[in-house]
Amino acid sequence: MKPLFSILAALLLSACSGAVLRGTGDLGVVIERASGSVAVVDSSARRILGRVEGLGDLSHASAVYSRDGRYAYVFGRDGGLTKVDILERRIARRIIQAGNSIGGAISQDGRLVAAQNYQPGGIKVFDAETLELLADIPATFGDGQQRAKVVGLADVPGNKFAYALFEAGEIWVADLSTPREPKVTKFRNIGNQPYDGLVTPDGRYYIAGLFGEDGLALVDLWKPEQGARKILANYGKGVEKLPVFKMPHLRGWAVAGGRAYLPAIGRHEVLVVDTATWQEVGRIPVKGQPVFVMARPDGRQVWVNFAFPDYSHVQVIDTLEQKVVQTLSPGKAVLHMEFTPRGENVWISARDDNRVAVYDTASFVKLAELPAQAPSGIFFTSRAARMGF
Repeated sequence: MKPLFSILAALLLSACSGAVLRGTGDLGVVIERASGSVAVVDSSARRILGRVEGLGDLSHASAVYSRDGRYAYVFGRDGGLTKVDILERRIARRIIQAGNSIGGAISQDGRLVAAQNYQPGGIKVFDAETLELLADIPATFGDGQQRAKVVGLADVPGNKFAYALFEAGEIWVADLSTPREPKVTKFRNIGNQPYDGLVTPDGRYYIAGLFGEDGLALVDLWKPEQGARKILANYGKGVEKLPVFKMPHLRGWAVAGGRAYLPAIGRHEVLVVDTATWQEVGRIPVKGQPVFVMARPDGRQVWVNFAFPDYSHVQVIDTLEQKVVQTLSPGKAVLHMEFTPRGENVWISARDDNRVAVYDTASFVKLAELPAQAPSGIFFTSRAARMGF
């Protein structure tokens, strides 16, 4: 019996040794918008590990991560919410939860996933493990019969979600401490047509950009009784309004050295704001209308991409010098950028060239090009540990 046991044990050990064990800290997904798939990537090896297909309409898609970084929750334009196992590279669960959805968030404790919806307007909150619906909060306003599009959904401390209502001109904060009994605080008359929102890295301030007027709306989540207030009002005063070719995004916002760097709507400028006073302290001219304004993790650089017709370029701002120090041309139709966790590299999607380019952020040398099918958003698992991402 002993020889037989030894043989079986040896075979078992041999089988186990063939399994590849790895962490998720340097993994991520690239949205392939034309094919309804995501490419699972390794940011250390700078390579594509595989693809997961069958995610529906990803023409405007985003993703958040589970606490352990194993699962990506992908929100599709068709209302699909897909839980993707990036280690096994398969769909773990998928539901259609709305008619038109543009993103979502995951709660502070990682137990809740919320989707923001255009149609029907509102948010829905799901169990992160099973995708069971726990709460449905319609974005009703006015006479109670109208629903607004929800934008700028962000997780904030206390298992709460903050978001804006486009048509209503309101900011809502939903407390999901008891998921089936949500409590909603509403801030009304915050400004005309909030189009996106963000939460500061410390979770204190929620800020909504305003499309219908110059300025932004700010809520101090530590002092909600103070209500919402306008900041950067009339930053375009006295200047002829330009056509807006693409709405800027605030989610990848930049904070460095006590300053925030924000895209000016329709203008070829990045606004610089003192985060202690929320007053404008400068403007940096850039090549085109900024879409994403994103800080390298150490805050020394801010990278900017642009709307049409300048959307094949990226510019780099040195936050110490307060000026553009580099202009790159990664490819046609740059849609998104993502830094590796410590910022030594940046990955840039070039949709119309069907590729992702990887750059060294110190030397600006291109390190790699990866084939991708009309890539857009790039999301690394380091987002799992960041608020508002």
